Amino acid sequence: MLKNSTCRVVFILCVIVGFAFGASSEDLFSVQQILSSAYPTNLVAAPHGDAVAWVRNDEGKRNIWVAAPPKYEGRKITDYAEDDGQVVNSLRFTPDGKTIVYVRGGAPNRSGEIPNPESRSVAIERALWAINIEDGPSRKLAQGSSPAIAPSGEAVAFLNKDQVWMVSLEDGAEPEQLFQIRGKARSSMWSPDGNNLAFESDRGDHGYIGVYNLELKTLRYLDPSVDRDADPTWSPDSTRVAFIRIVPPSDYLPFMPLREGEPWSIRVADISTGKGSEVWRAEEGRGSVFRGIDSQHQLFWGADDRLVFPWERTGWTLLYSTAIGSAEATVLTPGSFEVEHATISPDRRQMVFSSNQNDVDRRHLWRVTVSGGTPTSITQGDGIEWSPVVTSPGGAVAYLASDAQTPAHARIQAGNGESSALVADALPSKFPLTDLVEPKQVIFPGADGILVHGQLFLPKTDKPDKRHPGVLFFHGGSRRQMFLGWHNRGYYHQAYGFNQYLASRGFVVLSVNYRSGIGYGMEFREALNYGARGASEFNDVLGAGLYLASRSDVDAKRIGLWGGSYGGYLTALGLARASDLFAAGVDLHGVHDWNIVIRNFAPGYDPAEHAEVARLAFDSSPMASVKDWRSPVLLIHADDDRNVPFSETVDLVEALRKYEVEFEQLIFPDDVHSFLLHRNWIEAYKATADFFERKLNASIDLQSTAN
Repeated sequence: MLKNSTCRVVFILCVIVGFAFGASSEDLFSVQQILSSAYPTNLVAAPHGDAVAWVRNDEGKRNIWVAAPPKYEGRKITDYAEDDGQVVNSLRFTPDGKTIVYVRGGAPNRSGEIPNPESRSVAIERALWAINIEDGPSRKLAQGSSPAIAPSGEAVAFLNKDQVWMVSLEDGAEPEQLFQIRGKARSSMWSPDGNNLAFESDRGDHGYIGVYNLELKTLRYLDPSVDRDADPTWSPDSTRVAFIRIVPPSDYLPFMPLREGEPWSIRVADISTGKGSEVWRAEEGRGSVFRGIDSQHQLFWGADDRLVFPWERTGWTLLYSTAIGSAEATVLTPGSFEVEHATISPDRRQMVFSSNQNDVDRRHLWRVTVSGGTPTSITQGDGIEWSPVVTSPGGAVAYLASDAQTPAHARIQAGNGESSALVADALPSKFPLTDLVEPKQVIFPGADGILVHGQLFLPKTDKPDKRHPGVLFFHGGSRRQMFLGWHNRGYYHQAYGFNQYLASRGFVVLSVNYRSGIGYGMEFREALNYGARGASEFNDVLGAGLYLASRSDVDAKRIGLWGGSYGGYLTALGLARASDLFAAGVDLHGVHDWNIVIRNFAPGYDPAEHAEVARLAFDSSPMASVKDWRSPVLLIHADDDRNVPFSETVDLVEALRKYEVEFEQLIFPDDVHSFLLHRNWIEAYKATADFFERKLNASIDLQSTAN
């Protein structure tokens, strides 16, 4: 018999009732309500006409919205009416701003299967679609992804089965494969004159930049080498291509610190000859390893032949520029902060970017000229702003924004500095805006003394001296950072909402920005002995638990923890190594044996050939300490997970059964790592809340917060 006879399989948790709170359940908002806001993504600007477009995920119904001057009143132009798990992304305007090409359907797994989270019996596809923004409707162009519209606006290049194809935007046109290459074609980019197409050619341990001439039907690889070339960008006159050259470290494996290596460089090649030369090289030491930003492009060809790029020379990811021929780099964004999103203005003279300058746990927008000078602020305050785009020729800045109470939404700021929402009154009436708490920034030491940032959610209560159950949250990645407000990524936007929900139910919640995350510089991100090299983040798990236990408003015997992916790893690690501190946990698709997950990202990794690395990787895994695991756990996983193999949960369950550890499970057939079905998120979070309520006994008096 299992301990307490509580090994249960949970498939559907319907309405959760009977919470023993002072306030009735009718006075508290639900999981459905806190996750009812529409999440925006894929914001783009038209090359002409000043229109902008984006995707809104409204409780699983993903649709394209547009807004145009002078009023910029957003309107929906597609009509997908179901929570069907089919993503909409890769929005591209035609040059005249009248048509949008987009992709619908998720990326295939390693078996070539398109996500089918509803388990439909019919074939699911990933395809390019086009829609006229004035009169619609959508029409399918071809199966494929990664659209690149020709400067003429007459055709679109795209990828299908790792090859480059093209299809005319005329009705009824048939797609054609442009050429056949070895390896895998990646993102493509048209030359400004429309005569050539540059693309990345992934050859496994090396990569090239290719250029295909459409008139001559010739293919040339630019300045080929044994290294990895990426991110091509065209000169304005269409005669040259700049690209980044990276020397892959020979002995590096994922989820291990990498602070320096063979320096990366920027090269420029002449497309007529294919010959190239180095125009800039990173220095040895800090910044020698390339680190990109969260942007469609990493390299920008600015005015006056200046190239703009990210570099981590100071230990912080900043923007630099170099004039071709000088080999010297000018820092555009000096300081101790990190640039995250960046775009270049249509006239190529300014960079608009987001960073955490002067506000480490938020993001704000700035602008700076490509030649240098003092950056100027576009947004500031207690909000969070990201993903800027610049309209042409008006020069307005559209972006996505949120704050502690208001979820993510699209906004625009004209030249006069006034900002307005692109969709007025966008929140549904059921959304509990006024019931949310404002998380507080806290800084506490890990068990080894390293300082860690977190966001503390305190419940509203009429009895401030009451001891509450506590819950720790760990984000995934681990290259992520939680903010003092609604997050800029959909996965963590949901998680922030759920932490608000837990606070509304009487839990003190601490969201932990543990080491190996971003936002605090290279040394914090590339923490010594993190992940598979020693699990040094466990010091932050312990430090966070001890911090909560020390608070007068927390019952030290009722502390739980939860997280997804890398956060699931830390949840499992906390339960396996410190069940005396943590009373219960919820592990969403977590890592349990690094040797399995490393192979998922580096298929050539063979633990038998790296005995010492494999031993340390296993010792850094929850499976190594499962014999000491005593606290109950809820395991949640979807079995088409492309990030963390489903076998990680299968193997953990086998071990938990062996050691008679209490566990429950919630399994989603055919969904992926970041659940595509909104209703699966609802079910997962309902199950999590119910589990914590039962295991941590959150029977406390709450201040009534009627909607």
